[in-house]
Amino acid sequence: MKILYNWLKEFVAITASPEEVRQRLSAVGVVVDTAEDSPAGPLLDVDLTTNRPDCMGHYGIARELAAIYRVPLKSVQPNLKEVAATAESATRVDIESPDLCGRFTARVIRGVKVQPSPDWMRQRLETLGVNSINNVVDATNYVMLELGHPLHAFDMDTLAERRIVVRRARAGEKMHTLDGIERALTPEMCMVCDAEKPTGVGGVMGGAETEISFSTKNVLLECAWFEPLFIRRTARALGLRTEASTRFERGMDPELAELASRRCAELIQQIAGGEILKGVVDNYPRKPERQKIELHRKEILRVMGADVPDADIDAILKALGFEPSRADAGRGSKDSLMAAWECRRSTWRHDVTREIDLVEEVARHYGFDKFPARLPPARQPAARLPHAAVEEAMRERLVGLGYQEIVSIPLVDPADDALFRAEESGGTVAIGNPLASDASQMRTSGVVNMLHALEWNINRGQHNARLFEIGKAYTMEDGAPRETPILTLGATGAAREKSVHDSARAFSFADLKGDLEALGQLTGRFSWGSGAPHWLAGAHAGTVLLSGNKVGVAGRLAKLVQERFKLRQEVFVAELAMEPLYAGFAATRGAVRYAPIPKFPAVERDFSVVLADGTAFADVDGAIRALGIAEIVSVEPVDFFRGGQVPKGKHSLLVRVIFQSTEGTFTEAQLTDFSARIVAALEKSAGATLRAS
Repeated sequence: MKILYNWLKEFVAITASPEEVRQRLSAVGVVVDTAEDSPAGPLLDVDLTTNRPDCMGHYGIARELAAIYRVPLKSVQPNLKEVAATAESATRVDIESPDLCGRFTARVIRGVKVQPSPDWMRQRLETLGVNSINNVVDATNYVMLELGHPLHAFDMDTLAERRIVVRRARAGEKMHTLDGIERALTPEMCMVCDAEKPTGVGGVMGGAETEISFSTKNVLLECAWFEPLFIRRTARALGLRTEASTRFERGMDPELAELASRRCAELIQQIAGGEILKGVVDNYPRKPERQKIELHRKEILRVMGADVPDADIDAILKALGFEPSRADAGRGSKDSLMAAWECRRSTWRHDVTREIDLVEEVARHYGFDKFPARLPPARQPAARLPHAAVEEAMRERLVGLGYQEIVSIPLVDPADDALFRAEESGGTVAIGNPLASDASQMRTSGVVNMLHALEWNINRGQHNARLFEIGKAYTMEDGAPRETPILTLGATGAAREKSVHDSARAFSFADLKGDLEALGQLTGRFSWGSGAPHWLAGAHAGTVLLSGNKVGVAGRLAKLVQERFKLRQEVFVAELAMEPLYAGFAATRGAVRYAPIPKFPAVERDFSVVLADGTAFADVDGAIRALGIAEIVSVEPVDFFRGGQVPKGKHSLLVRVIFQSTEGTFTEAQLTDFSARIVAALEKSAGATLRAS
């Protein structure tokens, strides 16, 4: 928003340079980006936050300067020359929708002479980016820029019955706005109408049929207050954002409407002539009560860590319009820490509702630089989140395996999410007011976000990526949303890049399994089961089991899904439910005990067995470990072979079992017994036969 330095000086007597004003305003939170020269004098570019509509006019900025420099703010006191005839005898205002329009004032000016505006007004308007139209319309824009409150002027002779009706638009109703476009209206929109038809979209733009022209003689001057939420919705629905709607949707001061009307009428009379009818038609069905707020010195000390002198508190609150009075005067306490001020919330500061808001007002004008950098006293000891230890341990393990953590926004495209939704999961959690159709649902799986992250990296030349995310999935169960903690892994590219000593090797399902098994050492040993969801390649995928229960899936992404996400290389993903891992971590951590390094040598025994195709190594491993031989240290697959003398439909697997005892060296009889039991178990449980050497 643009502000003219010379215009500010008409309301507050300051001698500071434009650059100093820029710095001082920025220090109190009214950020001024630049101060530059213009044909109308120094021009300030102000960047306002949405909670400060009171500063959307020169008078509001001048109020801030008055508080900064502790100088008086010149009051606006229009001097009208009214005739005996009253405005109430010439027009009438009916508000049928007080929920949309909380106040509407109408003032009547007869016999105006519409012509181009004087040079001084035109120069100021055009410098601030407002086109000059004619002296009556320019006067409404001038007062809007001066006081911050929008106004609108109607050609009164075009109003049916010369009266105003404020109501909701009727179904199917249309009108031409001042920009010449026919607008389709809906019942959620507030319309300013005459006795027969709409004459303007309330708070947004007037209608073409009642606009001020060079033939206009009689003017009805509107200054109203509209409900901010409905103005915002109307402007968005019509695709029509104006200077007026920008102000109304932030929440204007309803008490300013009558003053702005008087100021504009005075200005029109000065530059367009005419006679102002006595008084104003003021329909005010929703007059707000001014809230009382107490400010205590103890709260300033608690929040800011330092005191502010009484004189400064009084001066700041008074300059900002909060009308402070000492609330501790009759309480009989002489302790300065008990000092308190009773304030009334000003009608132009709807964002100030609590004591902490007054603390902020005092602090920003007293100067944040005057408060020491000090930490507040800790009232409660810090406590870690319930599962922080296991998540920290898993992060550390995954980073050690070469993965990097990502944090993604869990809003996803419903169509993408449906690809990875488990059949047993509940309903989906939709967003009530999504900003985009591809972010309108909470995810039921972290795979969607993981694939987008991998795609983003691949498209930017990062072809070797290993990522993980500890997040949440969201489902509806029994009509209520439920959050489920999940761990998602994604990997693509090379497992090992080419070097002088090593050849390159692509990341494979075996690498993913190895990483998961290394992770499983923290939470309990993982085992693998057959079967995988349709979005994984069946030959390179499986389910992850913990204590025989399914906790997740892992594998290579199916080609069709890979193509849908525009991934130009193979991708491997895994997703695990975290809750079983939390329990497993607690049990595993409790079971960890120190064990000395065995003094006695380990012994390896290889078993070359023939198995039917489809028999998983997990079946072989399970059959061996089910024997309960305490001396078994590990069971590993060493070699795989199909063809040759191996019958069709079967394959040969070399399994290496390592034995080690802490009590003594094995005898040949012990090893023979172990081997015989293993062979018998494999024959019975896995349908294996020993392969002839």
